[in-house]
Amino acid sequence: MTDITIFHNPACGTSRNVLALIRHAGIEPRVVEYLQTPPSRDEIRALAAATGQPLRALLREKGTPFTELGLGDSGLSDEALLDAIEQHPILLNRPIVVTPLGTALCRPSEAVLELLPVGPLPPFTKSDGEVVHDSGARRAAA
Repeated sequence: MTDITIFHNPACGTSRNVLALIRHAGIEPRVVEYLQTPPSRDEIRALAAATGQPLRALLREKGTPFTELGLGDSGLSDEALLDAIEQHPILLNRPIVVTPLGTALCRPSEAVLELLPVGPLPPFTKSDGEVVHDSGARRAAA
């Protein structure tokens, strides 16, 4: 089976929709509930690098101590950001999905479609009732 990992928070609707979309594709991913089993600093660094985005792009502001910790300061180093994530894993945005086609923060949830190594999927209804139509467009293999 295809090797897919989702860094998941079951309390997050977007994360639940992404997990459901992966399963809708007939794939059972490795699910990492990162609040219970936080990734290491090196894993977080590698995830950010794999997305092609700076580490800061993986930070979540809403519902976290982002503001209280002063993480909006653009002068903070990656090490300082990693210190904060290590102390408060909720700062890591979700869901992050790793597949053979790449790694991405899948917000909105349908962003996961371009990472799924399968053909076009039938329509999928998200938990809010929105219907997702898969164009079949996928990334080239990483």
